[in-house]
Amino acid sequence: QVQLVESGGGLVQAGGSLTLSCTTSGIIFSINAMGWYRQAPGKQREWVATITSDGNTGYADSVKGRFTISRANAKNTVYLQMNSLKPEDTAVYYCKGSSSWGQGTQVTVSS
Repeated sequence: QVQLVESGGGLVQAGGSLTLSCTTSGIIFSINAMGWYRQAPGKQREWVATITSDGNTGYADSVKGRFTISRANAKNTVYLQMNSLKPEDTAVYYCKGSSSWGQGTQVTVSS
């Protein structure tokens, strides 16, 4: 049974930082690319960042230079370090791996 569990969301002021975590089970984590997505109220889910099995990363233009995705294969966990947060980053953040999704964690950035 595949499970992806996100954590680390919360309320933060603009300019602040948060680190999201996504811990997985039921997949061979080390061989899977992992991604973070987000969905703001009234909007479609959008891609945020991806990290491949060998550590290559990619970012949406809206978060490039502010967010960093990383992974710890020994912990079956992928992270999203978010700095210089803006109100427009407010969304539910989801991780994805092996075609499975987590339940999401809410990030709210106040102005």
